[in-house]
Amino acid sequence: MREKAKTNSKLGKEELILLFQEYQQDIYRMAFTYVKNSEDALDIVQDVAYKCLKNIDTLKEKKYFKTWLLKITINCSLDLLRRSNKIVAIESTDLEKHQDILNTKVDVPLMLSLNDILEKLNETEKTVILLKYFQEYTFQEISLFMSLPLSTVKTITYRALGKLKQYIKKEDIYGA
Repeated sequence: MREKAKTNSKLGKEELILLFQEYQQDIYRMAFTYVKNSEDALDIVQDVAYKCLKNIDTLKEKKYFKTWLLKITINCSLDLLRRSNKIVAIESTDLEKHQDILNTKVDVPLMLSLNDILEKLNETEKTVILLKYFQEYTFQEISLFMSLPLSTVKTITYRALGKLKQYIKKEDIYGA
């Protein structure tokens, strides 16, 4: 049965490269959210590309390719942070580089606020919030992605939102 699943998910080298290129910006954005600088985020994109090629046989179904890539991205980002054990202060110059790479308009003050707020969460809470509200995954998809029960994902989400709400009120970020 497992062999059958593998043969159904076989991707040719060209198809794999095309799919990776399609999601490369998503990988970069997710990595940047964790590591807070362009150079490390680009290193993670390269690391994800390598791991993707090396471990493509572990992908069970082609339709989960993006989810699989983002999971590798999160793991690579967390590994880099653990290895370097760094707490990174985000600088506007990093955001400007980030903006140039993505070739999109970024509201720098808003990005600074969002990054500051997300830093108040632990790694699991941050991952759930990013997947739910930035990548627009459903609770069910996040549950499968993180190998957690659905109820746990919901609990983590609501707890994280509560923390964020308290932080916003405490800091009076929006003058509420």
